[in-house]
Amino acid sequence: MNLVIRQAELADAKRIASFNVALARETENLELNPRVVGIGVRTLLKEPPHGFYVVADNGKKIIGMAMVTFEWSDWRNGQWWWLQSVYVDPAFRKQGVFTRIYDYIVELATHQRRVCGIRLYVEKENRLAQRTYRALGLARSGYSLMETALADGRKVTP
Repeated sequence: MNLVIRQAELADAKRIASFNVALARETENLELNPRVVGIGVRTLLKEPPHGFYVVADNGKKIIGMAMVTFEWSDWRNGQWWWLQSVYVDPAFRKQGVFTRIYDYIVELATHQRRVCGIRLYVEKENRLAQRTYRALGLARSGYSLMETALADGRKVTP
């Protein structure tokens, strides 16, 4: 399959937002507000300090994506890149699309002096994703994710 792996552009926002809505439905049985997700995607694309998206384009449409966000580590004097919003169109799964996206991100990271590593979180029950990530060399860390939501979830309501 001919794929172009590249950083996303603002023109890709609609497809990325639709993937995010599908991802939430598929992995967490969660219905997201498409309008809010669209605003969130466009915000990230317009404000690079938040992160960036990498997309797989087959020449006709975007068929996969991953978002990279940043976390500063004072312990390492470096930046962790967090993979989020990993999604491949169901019609193109098990064809190496995510592997190509991941390899592209790793290549970018290795050329950034301050990047100390790549992390992601995965749903505990998502065994298929866990197998995929392990096959790429990712391993469980010594950390468990904990969170607290702010009263309003800090959702930007349009």
